[in-house]
Amino acid sequence: MALLPVKKDMAGGHGPLSKADLLRLHQSVLSAIPLDSGEYFLSPSNCKGCHGFDPMGQAMVDGNGLDVNLYDDWETSMMGLSGYDPLWRAKVSHEVLVNPGHGDELQNFCTGCHAPAGHYSAFYKGQGPYTLNHVKIDSLGMTGVNCHSCHAIKDSNTLGSLFNGLIPFDTNRFVYGPFFNPMQGPMQLYTGLEPAYSAHVSEGKFCSPCHTLISNTVDLNGNYTGGTFVEQATYHEWLNSSYPAQAITCQTCHMPEIEDPVKIAVGYIGLPGRSPFNLHTFSGANSFMVNLIKQNKNSLGITAPDANFDSTLAAINQLLTTQTLTVANALDSITADSAFLSVTLTNRAGHKFPSGYPARRAVLQYIVTKANGDTLFASGLFDQNYEVANIDTQYERHYQVINNPAQAQIYEMVMGDVNGNRTTVLERSASHLKDNRIPPAGFTTTHYTYDTTVIAGHAATDPDFNRNAAIEGTGKDIVHFHIPLNNYTGSINISASVYYQAVPPGWLVEMDDFSSAEIDSFLTMFQNADRNPVLIAQDTLNNVLNTTSISNVHTRPTITLLANPTYGEYVTYSTNDPVKSIKVYDPTGKLIGYYNTPELLHSNIIYLKPAKGIYLAVFETGNGIVTKKILHL
Repeated sequence: MALLPVKKDMAGGHGPLSKADLLRLHQSVLSAIPLDSGEYFLSPSNCKGCHGFDPMGQAMVDGNGLDVNLYDDWETSMMGLSGYDPLWRAKVSHEVLVNPGHGDELQNFCTGCHAPAGHYSAFYKGQGPYTLNHVKIDSLGMTGVNCHSCHAIKDSNTLGSLFNGLIPFDTNRFVYGPFFNPMQGPMQLYTGLEPAYSAHVSEGKFCSPCHTLISNTVDLNGNYTGGTFVEQATYHEWLNSSYPAQAITCQTCHMPEIEDPVKIAVGYIGLPGRSPFNLHTFSGANSFMVNLIKQNKNSLGITAPDANFDSTLAAINQLLTTQTLTVANALDSITADSAFLSVTLTNRAGHKFPSGYPARRAVLQYIVTKANGDTLFASGLFDQNYEVANIDTQYERHYQVINNPAQAQIYEMVMGDVNGNRTTVLERSASHLKDNRIPPAGFTTTHYTYDTTVIAGHAATDPDFNRNAAIEGTGKDIVHFHIPLNNYTGSINISASVYYQAVPPGWLVEMDDFSSAEIDSFLTMFQNADRNPVLIAQDTLNNVLNTTSISNVHTRPTITLLANPTYGEYVTYSTNDPVKSIKVYDPTGKLIGYYNTPELLHSNIIYLKPAKGIYLAVFETGNGIVTKKILHL
């Protein structure tokens, strides 16, 4: 079944196609220009004819006939938009203005991942360095992380150990895919490339070269110190988790799999359907930038239809809200004048949350209200500029216990310069002042990658951060709240919400001190953008406390899964509270079961699909919602 909603009708959102339109689309395949003898990469337009929209609806559709074509999904993902990305352009410009003597080196470093086809074409021809200005005038550079620049990555001995955009490309005109015995003739004829099967395209190491970035540190005068700084290490975070052992890779979440057999080339009636099929949505967490680019697509020179952007945003929202994080409130104890509460955040991603670009952060917003709705306690509120209210000037520390509304739990990585001051200039970064991004399940400080995935600051000594007593690897953080009741004796309502920001306003303060076409353009777009933080997880408890009658205290329902992990296709559960409904999501985030009647609930059995992986069961009870993770082996 289809995972995502339809992004357009079978005419691409433009109404019925005429015979002339159909002929023109068919001719786009026949007119594809094979790779020239002196070139190394093809433009995605050469792939679109066979792997784009099929006007006849016979290929690139799922079992329900919904369009899942590769080109449209890729085009409005951050992979397809990486060459246009206005924040990236502004940040590169900012770094160059801070240290102009390193301009060519910095730009060449950054284009290796944001415009790999253009960058490596120049490199192979001895035409470096490859800069922002080259990207702007290079049709290959502007296609970002395109089809050929991924499928030409070969399974070399170094793949998985290279980083900083050092990509081992196969320059012998092979392109690699996940299916055995690919049909070779048409691709060889129309593109000059030979398709081949290779398992590595479905493995985590396939993504490693651009998802581990280590920069050389400079002092405030632009002099290299000899030190290095780990800017991003998403691949290493995944290695330092339980996910590789479960065969849950980057592609599992970011290229969701559907079981429907899909014909992957247009115009070949006899082509068998391929299954399983990975959607090319490349859904991550950066809905803010996708939406900003959509709003400014005309000025950026982007022609992709809004419907494709909307499909990408739907995929991102689905990933953020169903596969990223769970939140659970609890009442620990009470006294005459205080309530002792806690909230558990469980990372469901295969890497730290948040991960990737250092700007990204998550904010825990915790609000306790009286029965009449008046606020008793609030932490993690946003001001009118979408900044967290009352945070420290340098940065907000990590907390194990919060007992003051001025304290807020912010999950982030904070970079420090050679003097130990916070900086957002990547090249000046010398140390991690704070890194309390929640680790994935199975993460330990003894893993061989820990030097690139450190926990820094107060989180490193928090016994509830990724720990259960002395045991590491919970993938959780438990935050304790001590709430003064101030003589209030009624019931209280508790709300714990986690908000995600891809580009917090504080990240742009240093950039705003500089001016360039790229910086000025992005800052204008930013000010006009929808900057509301994205709500990704929430848990509420209502009427949970009455200090005049302790017997009225409502505690969270307990759900116990029996035989978890399970090797079968079902798991049983027990509960101390009647269950009203259960929703079950498979490893791709698809809803596969909805139990909401006594007939469906009486057996206390949850059925899974044959596919192995991590399932999510959401229980609705009379006293709240409980989410449980099921590991199907």
